[in-house]
Amino acid sequence: MPSTLDRQCIDTLRFLALDMVQKADSGHPGLPLGAAPMAYVLWTRWLKTHPGNPHWPDRDRFVLCAGHGSALLYALLHLSGYDLSLEQLQRFRQWRSQTPGHPERGHTAGVEISTGPLGQGLANAVGMAVAEAHLAACYNRPGHTVIDHRTFALVSDGDLMEGVASEAASLAGHLGLGKLTCLYDDNRVTLSAGTAIAFSEDRAQRFAAYGWHTLTVEDGNDLVELDAALAAAQERVSRPSLILVRTHIGYGSPEQDSFKAHGAPLGVEGVRQTKARLGWAGRSNRRSSFRTRSARTSAWPCSAAPATRRPGTSAWTPTRRPFPIWPRRLRNAWGRNCRRAGMPTSQRFPPMPRAWPAATPPARS
Repeated sequence: MPSTLDRQCIDTLRFLALDMVQKADSGHPGLPLGAAPMAYVLWTRWLKTHPGNPHWPDRDRFVLCAGHGSALLYALLHLSGYDLSLEQLQRFRQWRSQTPGHPERGHTAGVEISTGPLGQGLANAVGMAVAEAHLAACYNRPGHTVIDHRTFALVSDGDLMEGVASEAASLAGHLGLGKLTCLYDDNRVTLSAGTAIAFSEDRAQRFAAYGWHTLTVEDGNDLVELDAALAAAQERVSRPSLILVRTHIGYGSPEQDSFKAHGAPLGVEGVRQTKARLGWAGRSNRRSSFRTRSARTSAWPCSAAPATRRPGTSAWTPTRRPFPIWPRRLRNAWGRNCRRAGMPTSQRFPPMPRAWPAATPPARS
């Protein structure tokens, strides 16, 4: 069972997303309600990010392949300390807001890639993992690791049904992209029916045949099991990992496990009942909408540091040494290793921002 604080943080994600969809009277509440626990574990315990500098080159990448669940991503970005205000969450799906119906790269801080067309996000995630492996092979040397980040993706049933996802997954297995991990939101519901109507193959065996490492989490609300699965995935350095997480679309709502929770607001009464079932304080009045303070000031990384951390590492804080010589070391190593790789001078180093030293992440202690 999650601790009281963990549950409060997860429910904050759920109900920020639910309130966004309800206020806009448009969107997809089902995925955020069901997938919030796995997203919470990933973002608070495993994902290496720097909200103060979303373009830090060696950040981990997170791809929401199921772009229709964008309300969950925006809640994660807001609570993690990215430049995405609560006011922008309240303007979900509105003209010129930073919270469009599907995530758009370059429009919202922290969004790595535009997603929406099913399957495309998984192909993008594979491409990111290929890029990391290529850069690491070109520029890393013993005792001097310049490139070392992972790619995580949250995929849906619809994503795995698409041909482009199958082709990309096959390539990922062939290349042995061990730094790619996909969390599969296995809620067994599609747009208009259960998956059994059109999707019956064993997904774990299919991906194992591609060369993937597969794991199963039977209860998508079990944080210990989710954390253990992510830990096991990191240990498989020569194979990408697919974690099949059994979830319930629209968890806690009157439409739980129904396709009706997929792509339509639950309605005022549906929202009220969902909050009541999950014990959300203040559920009977307007103050229960867009509530974040207690969770944000207690457990989310932005309350104490500009970056999340992995288990066993110290949290990065603004007061720690900023590692000012890192850019020079990086430039020298990059150029030296480029020469060894025989790359043209024009490709040896991309332009560095003028404020690079100030923008680099603080050193780990």
